[in-house]
Amino acid sequence: MKPVVAELLASSPDVVVAFTNLAVAVLRPLAGNIPIVFVGVGDPVGDGIVSGLAHPGGTITGFASHAPSMGGKWLEMLKEGCPSLARVMAILHPETRTHRALWQSLAAAAPQFGIEATAAGVHGAAEIESAIVSYATMENAGIVVFPHAVTLVNRELIVALSLRYRLPAMFPAFGAITAGALFSYSLDWEESFRRTAEYVDRVLRGERPGDLPVQEPTKFWLAVNLETARTIGVTVPASFVARADEVIE
Repeated sequence: MKPVVAELLASSPDVVVAFTNLAVAVLRPLAGNIPIVFVGVGDPVGDGIVSGLAHPGGTITGFASHAPSMGGKWLEMLKEGCPSLARVMAILHPETRTHRALWQSLAAAAPQFGIEATAAGVHGAAEIESAIVSYATMENAGIVVFPHAVTLVNRELIVALSLRYRLPAMFPAFGAITAGALFSYSLDWEESFRRTAEYVDRVLRGERPGDLPVQEPTKFWLAVNLETARTIGVTVPASFVARADEVIE
């Protein structure tokens, strides 16, 4: 990624938009005084990207993605959609700091929902398949997928395995629903990117990124795939379906 970033910066852009923590981490030491507006960055203060949300300072600002508390929220939503659930495995990238925070949130919330929580650290398709196949022997089990490049690249594999082993799954992005996942609960990415464009415009008009507060997501999107529910034998409560922003029949 560094050669691509270096080539980009060689053109002396007036502002750069960066998506994800990894992109900001690569871009930041090379950008100098070029303003950066980020989107899809988890816990930007904890990850050391900005000094604070209200006053980020420096040349970087933008729009955060899922807060650490979303780990517990994904668990809560999966339990509401599948009341019989007793066990949940979180599929995560163990070296990603924000994933560790999401896992802590999920694990802390598990007892109040009567859930036994397990973490599966993965780095690629083989580890993902091994983890899911092993977990499929458990009764009343489901999975929560954390957002990361490794889970996005292997999304179809995770969906296929969840269908094969009849495991209700909660994903962090809407696209998984169209691929066959049971549930997704995520921030509204369309809204986040629209607001990012507004920040870019403000920077181009002369405002300093460090004076623009980092914004946290305010809109979330719940999607339910009832076709998948029928396939894996899950009865989703009508009240949960009624709350959904998108339902695939």
